[in-house]
Amino acid sequence: MSRHTGVELGESFIDPGVNAAHINTVLGPRGSAAETAWTTSLATPSAGYERFVVIMRPGVPVQPFTVFVSKAAPVDDRHGELIWGPAQAGVAAGVADAVAAGTIAPDEVTDLRLIVAVWVNPKADDAEAVYRNNRLATATALANGALCHPDVDTVLKTRGQIANPFFTPADGGAPGTESHAEEIP
Repeated sequence: MSRHTGVELGESFIDPGVNAAHINTVLGPRGSAAETAWTTSLATPSAGYERFVVIMRPGVPVQPFTVFVSKAAPVDDRHGELIWGPAQAGVAAGVADAVAAGTIAPDEVTDLRLIVAVWVNPKADDAEAVYRNNRLATATALANGALCHPDVDTVLKTRGQIANPFFTPADGGAPGTESHAEEIP
């Protein structure tokens, strides 16, 4: 019996530099909302945000079947090559790593569908780093999804330490500095 009875959501951000990987994952069994989203995503590409099945190499799709969704439209040929090449290869390897580690049970892969949303910085300049970071970020996001990480306590403890590579509030997002609208009964 599959341990995947629902949809698992995962996230990981590896390396704050230009070759960073920011991965979001949606993993679920056939017949679930994940499969519906998987099929819809693959069947409805939008200009600049093409979706495709992730391959280990031509003719060998990774298992579970994975659709790659780029979060950034290619700004030039080099950026597109980093998305289609090392980022895709990193996602494929990261999914295979998750299967090898038991995060995804090998006997369940044919019954699962995986969506991986991938961000590659247009300023990325090192194909090997893009590959390594996407590999690690994919495996980590899948592990985080399996563990339902982060838990609510971690989220609440972190609310005074808000930051990302593009913005950190001057107050760090300290509790008590935000404004609240009046509560409606």
